[in-house]
Amino acid sequence: MKELKLTDSVTEVKGIGEKTEKALNKLSVFTVSDLIRHYPRGYDAYEPPVPITSVKEGEKAAIEASIITSPLVKQVRNLKIITIRVKDISGSLNLSWFNMPFLKSRLMSGYHYIFRGKAIRKNGVLVIEQPEIYTREEYQRKMNILQPVYPLTDGITNNLLTKAIKTALEEVGIIEDYLPKSIQKEYKLMRGKDALLELHFPKDKELLDKARRRLIFDEFFQFTLALSYLKESKKGWKNNFSIEDNEGCKEYEDSLPYKLTGAQKRAWEEIGKDMQSGHTMNRLIQGDVGSGKTVLAALSLLLTALNGYQGCLMVPTEVLAKQHFETINDAFLAYGIKTALLTGSMTAASKREVYKKVKEGEVQIIIGTHALIQEKVEYLKLALVVTDEQHRFGVRQREMLSDKGEHPHVLVMSATPIPRTLAIILYGDLDISLVDELPAGRLPIKNCVVDTGYRNTAYHFIGKQIEEGRQAYVICPMVEESEVIEAENVIEYTEKLKEALPFAIVEYLHGKMKPQEKNEIMERFSKGEIQVLVSTTVVEVGVNVPNATVMMIENAERFGLAQLHQLRGRVGRGGHQSYCILVCGREGKDIRKRLEIMNQSNDGFYIAGEDLKLRGPGDMFGIRQSGDMEFKLGDIYQDAKVLMEANEAAGKLSKEELEAIFSKSPELKEKIAEFKGGTL
Repeated sequence: MKELKLTDSVTEVKGIGEKTEKALNKLSVFTVSDLIRHYPRGYDAYEPPVPITSVKEGEKAAIEASIITSPLVKQVRNLKIITIRVKDISGSLNLSWFNMPFLKSRLMSGYHYIFRGKAIRKNGVLVIEQPEIYTREEYQRKMNILQPVYPLTDGITNNLLTKAIKTALEEVGIIEDYLPKSIQKEYKLMRGKDALLELHFPKDKELLDKARRRLIFDEFFQFTLALSYLKESKKGWKNNFSIEDNEGCKEYEDSLPYKLTGAQKRAWEEIGKDMQSGHTMNRLIQGDVGSGKTVLAALSLLLTALNGYQGCLMVPTEVLAKQHFETINDAFLAYGIKTALLTGSMTAASKREVYKKVKEGEVQIIIGTHALIQEKVEYLKLALVVTDEQHRFGVRQREMLSDKGEHPHVLVMSATPIPRTLAIILYGDLDISLVDELPAGRLPIKNCVVDTGYRNTAYHFIGKQIEEGRQAYVICPMVEESEVIEAENVIEYTEKLKEALPFAIVEYLHGKMKPQEKNEIMERFSKGEIQVLVSTTVVEVGVNVPNATVMMIENAERFGLAQLHQLRGRVGRGGHQSYCILVCGREGKDIRKRLEIMNQSNDGFYIAGEDLKLRGPGDMFGIRQSGDMEFKLGDIYQDAKVLMEANEAAGKLSKEELEAIFSKSPELKEKIAEFKGGTL
């Protein structure tokens, strides 16, 4: 039998043909290495059956019960629904299946099975939808097995992936463990290949936890190692930008309708010193939503332009880019500074015109989205790069933009509430300025956690705010109605709100809309032409509407606290009192306890800390909140201890140990070289 190599195409794995390969490519699986590192997103545990009366809403459970009714088959639109009632000695319950007519013959009155699925509440009654069906013998064989659940795509099933990964791990040659034995011993780490086997095919929860810890350690270790190389490569970077203090910045500061906070002044002083030092600035401005980071970006761009250089600002969405452009363009015209906007949806002719002006130095400030890092953009004198991270940009995009100039100054803004100890590690290539004060006169947002019975009162309250000339956001977790998940959806909810508020202009926004449609809706909302915007979380970043005073979030229990905090940050940006209404679609002591944290505080750093305490480390079913860092398994909040250990271990390596690591893992060496943009 031929031994597989990690670099082999995934088609070398038995059972994977061209069609499956194409589907796997959509999951970013191209090689054998990609396949064995396509990690489960969770695990299904087959727990012992419980009495029907112990079944809890929102939780998966197994029940052993007898069927007491004949199957009822109902056609709803294009769905065929089978419903039966089952009972055990404690009580009875309805079970439903969608588009599975073949089950009818198995579901006869008097038959006895173990049914397993998630309980939801429909019309006030608990029901289990789409339950799996087992005989007692079948279920006992599955008991206490942790079944991996993988991220999938069309044409790929969980079963197919499980088989392919098993084959790959059996047939791949020796997977060299690149970590020195001393590190494995000191940090009590499982061997690399054992960790991969246990992660995909766990024998028990304890071994799975050890496997996850090892692989998370690897992710953090490689990341901090790459960052240390990046920082080292930038050490002593000099540039020829002659930047001096300029009275124009003081004039602009004095023209603002508010005074800078102490924290903003400190940060501005640090930026000024960096930019005038002759060395390249690499600085992170870390501040909560609404702490006034954008004005620091504007001042930095102004200082750059007044000294005869170009600066660019990259933000996550087109609407936000447009808003920043309008504000900065209007404010800086008085200083003779020209600003350009560059976004993906602009026409080819408009883009060409901007490219020309940028290349010839006709414009000093360029504001845009990812379009700024495209190859066609050439700058004449790029001296400053500002990126608004806000969950959306990683180190790579920052570096791509920096490559457009001769070691330009870099300023990164982030509203991710990361404790300082972790920020120092995660942004290891940057110096950090903390903006930890809110601008004076900004009223704290008033919060409330309510159940669905409060909805009409909330609509009445939103109506009053609209009468006073304000606007509101309503967030729903879903785009369209689902037969399987009970949650409010944007499209139907908009119709409901139009009926409840007939005098208001209500529109919806969601991620499946075309970029042009999204931009149009956001623009109308920011101009006040739409009074209530019903949306999915696409508004989490991306627009500044000071006139919006209400953020109502339906099914708030379905969001992570960091995400709820980002959403709440869309209001409270003007001089009016703002409100956040968290509507809880499901009751439960733990749900209420988690949402009460939002009620207690408007401080993102406090919320992140409390959320961490509640979920605790090692919660493998927890909501990941650090997708911007591009870790597959690691979560900077719940795996903070492992992050610190990995950083410590990477810092201890001798030159010889590093060379040994790279000889055992050329793949890692290549990855780090690519990360720092050159060779090692």
